[in-house]
Amino acid sequence: MELIEPFAIDIQNMGFRFPDNAEVSFTNLNLQVKKGERFGLFGPNGAGKTTLMNLMTGVLQVKEGSISLLGHKIGHQTKEVNKLFGFVPQDFSFYQELSPAENLEFFGAWAGLNQQQINQRTDELLHILGLSDVKDKAVEKFSGGMKRRVNLAIGVIHNPQVLFLDEPTVGVDVQTRHAIMNYLRTLNDNGTTLIYTSHQLSEAEDLCEHIAMIDDGKIITQGNIDDVLKEHKNETLEELFINLTGKAYRN
Repeated sequence: MELIEPFAIDIQNMGFRFPDNAEVSFTNLNLQVKKGERFGLFGPNGAGKTTLMNLMTGVLQVKEGSISLLGHKIGHQTKEVNKLFGFVPQDFSFYQELSPAENLEFFGAWAGLNQQQINQRTDELLHILGLSDVKDKAVEKFSGGMKRRVNLAIGVIHNPQVLFLDEPTVGVDVQTRHAIMNYLRTLNDNGTTLIYTSHQLSEAEDLCEHIAMIDDGKIITQGNIDDVLKEHKNETLEELFINLTGKAYRN
């Protein structure tokens, strides 16, 4: 009998609503992301992308239905389950007064790594992300692009199997964006599932293999990116985005 591997993410009939805010809500949402995929989640401002990221990582609790990560229910997961994924949020998730090395030591220990593992991963990540020369300087003095690289290093310090990325290149220069994208592809080539959201749709089109587009808390299209573009008779992801969500301003 062939064993069926669990999805990286499996959302079944999920419902969620903020108690005092009806603007972002989900009802009977279903979504699956296979292991090893480069998956993009897109939608206009207020569509629910960040909320969905927070639900998939357990920052927010589902109210109805379920979310599973690699076969484990998300919501009240154990520390062992938390070690399976990394999260690179849009907001910076480090201590500004500490150096990159100090931040990585703190978050590495928090993720359960021993000192030898922390030292090895810190040296490796600082080298890959071009931060070795500033490893002992306070992050508060860094440029936006350098801070984004520190944010990414923290998210992958423990070699997660699934990596969530919420606008990982917002506000960075072309060189930093190129370096981050190349590193993400390398991670994926080595088996890490990427679940990514961004407003940089040309960047997203280069990175992602499968997508889901959401608006008003609902999935309005999903599938292999080439198949979705063909289905809607669009040439680019940006054309598809405008076609499905309109040209009106979003707050």
